[in-house]
Formats: sequence, C-alpha cells, structure tokens
Amino acid sequence: MVLTSGMTQVVPKSDYARLFISDHPIMDVRAPVEFNKGAFPASHNHPLMQDEERRLVGTCYKQKGQDAAIALGHSLVCGSIKQQRIEAWANYIKANPNAYLYCFRGGLRSKLTQQWLAEAGLDIPFIEGGYKAMRQFLIDTIDTAPQVKPMLIISGITGSGKTEFLLQRTEAVDLEGIAHHRGSSFGRYHEPQPTQINFENSLAVALLKHQHTDAKHLLLEDESYLIGRSALPQAFYKGMQMANIVVLEETLDSRLDRLLNEYVHKMDKGFRQRLGDEQGFIAFAEYLSQSVNGIKKRLGGKQHDEIQSLIDSALSAQQSRGDTHAHLEWISLLLCKYYDPMYQYQINKKAERILFRGDHRAMHQWLDDLAINQPPQD
Repeated sequence: MVLTSGMTQVVPKSDYARLFISDHPIMDVRAPVEFNKGAFPASHNHPLMQDEERRLVGTCYKQKGQDAAIALGHSLVCGSIKQQRIEAWANYIKANPNAYLYCFRGGLRSKLTQQWLAEAGLDIPFIEGGYKAMRQFLIDTIDTAPQVKPMLIISGITGSGKTEFLLQRTEAVDLEGIAHHRGSSFGRYHEPQPTQINFENSLAVALLKHQHTDAKHLLLEDESYLIGRSALPQAFYKGMQMANIVVLEETLDSRLDRLLNEYVHKMDKGFRQRLGDEQGFIAFAEYLSQSVNGIKKRLGGKQHDEIQSLIDSALSAQQSRGDTHAHLEWISLLLCKYYDPMYQYQINKKAERILFRGDHRAMHQWLDDLAINQPPQD
C-alpha cells in the first residue's frame, strides 16, 4: 500500500512486513559508509551523497544548522554530479519499476531524491521512517520470534548432517547459512561473514518469511551464542535454550565421509577455484592449520601437535598422489579427542528437553507426524 499526500508518495510502516517478505526492491540513498555498515537483503545502494559529501554536510549541520547544511548539500551535489546521481536512480527504477526508496529516517534525503526524480518524470515512493524504523521493526521481529511459533532444536554429534537435514525441511531456518559459517573451528565459508547488523537483518527477514508459512514449529540447528563471529540476539538465543530438542543420529563411518567432504574436498576445491591450483592448495593448508590452532588451548599442546602432524602428512599425500583418504586419520582423532566428548557433555546437560532420537529417515518421519498433529512414535 502506498499513501499519497499532495505530490508525495509514502510507504507506511504498516507495510514493512509485506515489503520484507516479498523481497520488494528498495533503493538505499544513504552514503556508502552507512550502507556497508548495515542494510537489507533486497536493497541496493544508490546514494544521494558520497561519504565525504555527507561528512561535510554533517559538520555544517552541527556548526551552522539545518538551512546552511541543506545549502551546502545543494552546492556539493549539483550540475553534472547531480545529473549522474539522477541517471543512476533512473536506471535502477527502469530495472525495478515497482521499487521504493529510503534514507536513514525517511526525511530530507528521501524527499529530495523523490523530488529530483519527479522533476525527471519518474515517480517512486519513499518508505516512512527510513532505515532506522525498518531496522527496529526487524529487531523486534527477532526478539518476539520465540513467542510466535514454538522453537524446536535439532542437535546431533559433529558430522551427523544437521545442516544437510535442515535444508530438506520447510519448517527450518538455516542459521549457519545466514551467518556464512558452520559454527565450528573448521566451519568458515570461502566468502566472508556478514556484518553483525546484516546478519540480524537477514535473520529477521528469514523469520518473517517463516512466520507467513503453514509451519507449526520453527526448526533450528543447535548453536552456540556465536556462529563464527555472528552473535545470536540474546532474546532469540534464550528462546533456543528453553526449546525442546530432537537428536539426529548417524554412524561413525557416515560422519567421517561427510566431514572429509566438508573439511577437505569442498574447501580445497573452493580455494583452488578462487586462487588457482598452487595458491589455492597453500590457502587450503593454511585453513586447516588455522582451524586446528583455533582449538589448541582446549586440545592441549601435545594433542594439537599430533593432529597438526597428521594434517601435514595428509596434505603431503594429497599433493603427491592426489589421495585424500589420509585426512580421515586426523579427522577421526579430532572427533575422538575433541568434538565427541564436548558434544556428549553438552547434550547430557539438555537431556530433559530431548523429545526424540533417530537417524535421518526416522527424524523426517517424526517431524512429518508432528506437522499433521499425529502423536510421534518413540
């Protein structure tokens, strides 16, 4: 819904949910430094002012007031510069004819952008409240999510295929996918993690979309407070800590095969694709060393050195013969000495919250039964 007041078209705050759920195209006219700090998944940055222009106008506003700041802004963004900005906006609108625009508070920058576009014969609504109000709406969405639909946490020992399982369930939200991190020392992706604000914004949008499905539960992977460097919002994490748990079980052989693929095959391939064979393999070796070094204190120096030695031998075999099976030795030792004991300790503390245990097939059936209100089979 777009409201019209005189010559001004405004998207009201009541439309925020629809806007985010539909991935409605939105043009962010804030400066790049603002956009890079935090934005929305469907937004694109086409600024009214560049960073330095914004800085100068902001300083003028503090020293001389609003009128002087507006005058300075017009003097900085005029002539060919102004025309270039309008052309960039026009190209975006041509590609996204139903787009909206926003600035930080839905104030001067939004109205000026809208005015300049109207003078060029283009009409585009701006969003009431701007980035600040939309961001607060998303924060509130995360904080209230535990009360909207019951959370159900899927746990499982390292290598049991929790993420793989989650991606097959329509009632799930993939926290690790949103964070671009698998949640362990060996869990980083090739692409960097999002900023904390962008992680929260993407999480909130995923939750909004989930809330507008028929799913009766919100299925989430059992996570620590930090997923890599992305922190789960406190109210949301607290809700997870109180939710019921289902435990995905898998054989050791299947776990080893899965981790060999995740830690070795996929990571090595990704580094080589980005950097070439030689530099990619060097980067892959560094990734393994950095990952095991990240848990050195918990492993202890002797255990760390043993695992690092096995990694070095496996890398040598891989480089000389193209054989990756030697990596199974250090992965197996890592599970035995670190991940499995840590998991057992953590799951034992949550025993009273566990509703079901089973392999992938049994877990799918149990969740399907739960979705249609049939009593799950123990």
